[in-house]
Amino acid sequence: MTAPQELRTARLLLRSLNREDIPDMVRLAGAREVAAMTIRIPHPYTETDAAKFLALAEESFAGGLDVVFAITLAESGDLIGAIGLHVKRADRRAELGFWLGTAHWGKGYCTEAARAVVAFGFETLKLHRIHASHFAGNTASRRVLEKLGMRHEGCSREHVLKWERFVDLENYALLASEFSL
Repeated sequence: MTAPQELRTARLLLRSLNREDIPDMVRLAGAREVAAMTIRIPHPYTETDAAKFLALAEESFAGGLDVVFAITLAESGDLIGAIGLHVKRADRRAELGFWLGTAHWGKGYCTEAARAVVAFGFETLKLHRIHASHFAGNTASRRVLEKLGMRHEGCSREHVLKWERFVDLENYALLASEFSL
């Protein structure tokens, strides 16, 4: 189990990831375009990578550190991505992270999923702050964070080594008192 409950939106069902999702995870997260926009997804992305991620997500959920949801289409049940919170309970904060298969980019799914997960973080987990980062130049992720009401807090210059090159991260955050559905 990677999530404590299901979350429903108008078009999506967010649920726990499971072993049956591994082939779809490999197909979707394995796209070079997806890996290029994420810190932790390698390319190529293999079944072994997906199984390790799932095992880590299950362990982290059991330890109260992470909550990871599969993003699925409510109508068909098809997996289209994943989204989660890396929780620091002592500080009542979490980091939001997400990825979406390329065929589903530009349709508002990520914003819809992120809004539900942020609401879950503030309302159910009683978090005070949720933050997120994206690679400089990733305008799609920037737009998702801005639509949530997150504020830009700065740039971490050359913060991540991705494919033998240092990449800047743009940092955003949202406080519970600032969030509204």
